[in-house]
Amino acid sequence: MKARLPKGYGSGGIGNIQQLASKAQKMQEDMKKVTMELEEKDYVASSGGNAVKVTATGKMEIKSIEISPEVVDKDDIEMLSDLVIAAVNEALRMASNEKSEAMEQLSGGLNMPGLF
Repeated sequence: MKARLPKGYGSGGIGNIQQLASKAQKMQEDMKKVTMELEEKDYVASSGGNAVKVTATGKMEIKSIEISPEVVDKDDIEMLSDLVIAAVNEALRMASNEKSEAMEQLSGGLNMPGLF
């Protein structure tokens, strides 16, 4: 008994491989373009009812931190530190999530380690 390939497989040989390589190259170019666009974006997050506002870039770098004078209390530096950490983490999470979603859309949900 001979094994059968699903319809459309095995009939193209080299042509199918070239077509697949072309699609992979296009996907890689699209991913690079989207990555560059996302790296240019700013993500703004706040904590403590806008007491601390952090702006991060798509490159996962902190661009600015704005602290409302009302929350600056020399006797409670720990609270201010917690607010800054919360806002920074949220801004970075926003940037990371958007990149993950964009890459998943481009790849059609395929998990390709090393590509993104």
